[in-house]
Amino acid sequence: MSTGVNLKKVSETSLAAANTQDLLRELLVRLGEDPDRDGLMKTPERMQKALEYLTKGSKEDPNSVLTDALFDVSYDEMVIVKDIEMFSLCEHHILPFFGKVHVAYIPNGKVVGLSKIPRLVDIFARRLQIQERLTVQIAETIQDAIQPLGVGVVIEARHLCVMMRGVEKQHSSAVTSHMLGTFRSSDKTREEFLSLIRNGKNGNSF
Repeated sequence: MSTGVNLKKVSETSLAAANTQDLLRELLVRLGEDPDRDGLMKTPERMQKALEYLTKGSKEDPNSVLTDALFDVSYDEMVIVKDIEMFSLCEHHILPFFGKVHVAYIPNGKVVGLSKIPRLVDIFARRLQIQERLTVQIAETIQDAIQPLGVGVVIEARHLCVMMRGVEKQHSSAVTSHMLGTFRSSDKTREEFLSLIRNGKNGNSF
């Protein structure tokens, strides 16, 4: 296995000055791999592009997504966008977690364009994350942007750090929720939301 060149590259260059692909090549070496074999020759380049894409949300402004699409309305019933696909990276092991996000709010004179809610989910998901923080960030950003009567967010996700390592439980999932305003204070409002997102899930509870 050819490792001398790669080790030399990192040893001759400070970590701060080393480029990302050199660091990823060094990682492959330290994992016992040969970055010069056919299957790995372009892996550092591919890894860099993938990681930059999967964490690009940290460079994006979630507030601008919503403020660009606010509309005055007299509608005051619940708005739900459910089953939003979500993919993120757990910050503890840099392994994926993925699942569905359900978002609801009750307007107070303003609504946000429906396509912007999945976009908001993507911005927060494309960061090194934990599911609990992701749930809170989505809810509180909507609350701050349009000041609705209430916001509810539920996330159901599977974590590869649980499925592939550690306890290796293949069928477990994590469910988190964050309720604000009437979703927190009113049992009826909260239950309506949960009932509507259960629809089509064979009565599974959250």
